[in-house]
Amino acid sequence: MSFLKKLLGLGPKPIMAKSRYITIEDAKMAPFTRKTVGRGYGANLRPDEYYVVASVELGNTTTKCILTATNLNTSRTYLLDKTVKMTRDIRPPKKGEKVFGETVWHVELTKESVADLVKDTILESVKRSKISIEDDLDFVVRSTGVTAGFASPKEVGELIIALADGCLDAGIPPGKMSPSISKESLPKKLQEFTLLDKVMFDGAVVSVIPPTGRAVVANEMEGELVTAGIKAGAKWTEIDYRNPCVSMDFGTTLAGRIVNNDEPYAKTIGNFCGLAGAVADSIIRGTKKVDKRGGAALDLYTKDILKKADWKAAEEFAQRAHEHVDIRKVPEGRERFGTVPVDPQAAYDAGTTLIGCDVGKDGDEIPDLTRLGYEIIESTDMHTLFATLDHVSATIVKRLIEEAADEGVIEEGSVLGITGRAGITGRKPELILEFAQDYFEDVLFVSDALAMGAAVMARCMNSMGTPHIPLGGRQGGPCILGQRMKLQQR
Repeated sequence: MSFLKKLLGLGPKPIMAKSRYITIEDAKMAPFTRKTVGRGYGANLRPDEYYVVASVELGNTTTKCILTATNLNTSRTYLLDKTVKMTRDIRPPKKGEKVFGETVWHVELTKESVADLVKDTILESVKRSKISIEDDLDFVVRSTGVTAGFASPKEVGELIIALADGCLDAGIPPGKMSPSISKESLPKKLQEFTLLDKVMFDGAVVSVIPPTGRAVVANEMEGELVTAGIKAGAKWTEIDYRNPCVSMDFGTTLAGRIVNNDEPYAKTIGNFCGLAGAVADSIIRGTKKVDKRGGAALDLYTKDILKKADWKAAEEFAQRAHEHVDIRKVPEGRERFGTVPVDPQAAYDAGTTLIGCDVGKDGDEIPDLTRLGYEIIESTDMHTLFATLDHVSATIVKRLIEEAADEGVIEEGSVLGITGRAGITGRKPELILEFAQDYFEDVLFVSDALAMGAAVMARCMNSMGTPHIPLGGRQGGPCILGQRMKLQQR
């Protein structure tokens, strides 16, 4: 932050990039929004075209199908529908089915049960949004935050296959889950929006390449998607959330990236991993008012839950909770951190700093947090308990930032973006800004960044950029299309 801003007390404000809805009927009746050639009289107008993407997400706490529609003229992404189911409600394994993993809350998963849950979630979302899979849906991106019960980052691939099976069972053609190889292979309505005849998809998503070599953390794809999604969400604000940037996703588990400002492609110089919303969920279970098998803070959250909170007591309880929270650079030799499979050696060989959040060692002190939750609800009330959760999450962000700064991986001018239920609800944004202003010019809080990131990835895989409104590149800089073309022609 500049000296003048500090002097005037003009710290960054908690800017929220909230998702906006559109109906499929509105998308099909889209007006003209921009001129494509020239200015003034005689300019040619290009009608709006919407790119419809399904983000299919299997998480430790929730399973979602979020349908988005991106205006390919303006690069703004809207929601068509958000269907959410609790992962704990997945059917139990049937006789003969092989359990290949489990959630962080020990809910067992089989390939068949995952496919069934995914299929039901997709079909419900399609019905609610009134879209046609055949005529309206353009692409599907699958992702998962369920990594705790797997032996290594590689084994998450089996879960991704189970997600694909669910998509196929829902009637989604395989062609809508893989990138096009040429401009001509895309539907005619999209051909004028693609740049496949100029650049190919080479793995970079919104001008960021992942760590090279072996996978460094099991939920690497989540970090990639939320970084892209925050960039998309920023288009609803005045913030230029491009490189260099820092992203954090506070779902049940922690994901995110630290990105430098190299061009044309920035490097992932840091990764976040471990537990996030699971910390709050562990505390809330002490109330005995949520399901023991996957109960979460969101089960009890209401808009007015903080009105009568004792914030001083909440801060003291949060400090006690953090006595059990371990946040640091992941040491070499660890195979898990915060229950999530990691490969720190691969990370450090690739020049990537891995920063994790754990409760004890691999969650072994979660019962201590649950007992603290019981103490809070017995001595105060639900209002103060939720205020405690706000302080707990904000302090996690604070410690992650401090650790990253100590490791020297936050580049000057970086913007911070935060998403996920345990990072943007309640008073967390205000609490986070109290210290984030010392490290970042701006802080952006984005809802549904993972789904918006899926929409961005689908576009990147089919080279559907908007050079006049770039998502990639450096803050304040132009589109990197020319640099990419030169790079790929070498």
